[in-house]
Amino acid sequence: MYLPRHLLWGIGALLLLVFIGTAGYMLIEEWSFSDSIYMTIISISTVGYREVNVLSSAGRAFTIFLLVAGVGLAFYILTNVVQNLIEQGVQGIFRRQRMENRISKLKDHFIICGYGRVGKEVAAVFSENKVPFVVIDPSDAAFADATEAGYLFLHGDASSDEVLKKTEIGRSRGLIAATGNDAENIFITLSAKALHPGLFVVARTYSEEAVAKLERVGADRVVAPLRQGGRRMAMLALRPLAVDFVDAVLGRAPSPLELEHIKVVGSSPLALKKVGEGEKLTGIAILALRKKNGDVLPKPGAETLIEPGDELFVIGIRKQLEKVEEVG
Repeated sequence: MYLPRHLLWGIGALLLLVFIGTAGYMLIEEWSFSDSIYMTIISISTVGYREVNVLSSAGRAFTIFLLVAGVGLAFYILTNVVQNLIEQGVQGIFRRQRMENRISKLKDHFIICGYGRVGKEVAAVFSENKVPFVVIDPSDAAFADATEAGYLFLHGDASSDEVLKKTEIGRSRGLIAATGNDAENIFITLSAKALHPGLFVVARTYSEEAVAKLERVGADRVVAPLRQGGRRMAMLALRPLAVDFVDAVLGRAPSPLELEHIKVVGSSPLALKKVGEGEKLTGIAILALRKKNGDVLPKPGAETLIEPGDELFVIGIRKQLEKVEEVG
């Protein structure tokens, strides 16, 4: 629970009063430390036990000071604790309502299930690219971290149909199952596909056995960090420049170049144009073309016809890509 500064000052003042009371009895009455702190505590708390020893006139005056100061401080702290609890409870309710209202308006967004190391990295990339997303995690610490970063967050179990429905999964673009538990990622994938069969799902796993299971329950892509990390290290050793280039176009390193995936629709000016004409029109390079029947043409020739339903994989600078998105 967050404690405001004025409440911390009150607690500090109360501890200081205990110290002053103990030291006062030791100096005024020449009592032992245990008798002095005992007398201080029962005076401040107004418990009403009898005096430890007979008090002198100065000791009685000092006790009156402790009683007045102690009761005043205790009342101040108690009222502030109650006020703080009420404020945090009300703020929490309104914050959750605002969050749920914002989530209910999401469309074409991603759902990140799990906000550990992998989930945080996914969220950071989405945020950098201004891609709408919502995070699901049952952890209070994850909730605090994600909300502090300004991310939309749902506190709960990502495998629950009720929680997934709150993310507007029917209007979502994709889901990332990034928890640290393979069984949980399998169940999340199964639940998500049952609610939205056409949803694009990327799932994380540490087990080779879980790869096939995730694919069977509908995961479109499965990421095994240990295996892929090893392959990346090998490629860095064998072809470092090629890996640097791929990192640059995928946004992992500073570069003006970006890689984009464009789906050609019937009304697009690119439809029924040749690849060479499309490149001249937009100024970008078409790296590959996937025909609507699923055939992939790497680096298609300039005379290759672009048809509605085809998908283009292009590379260029952001202004050029924006031009492609305008005409694509």
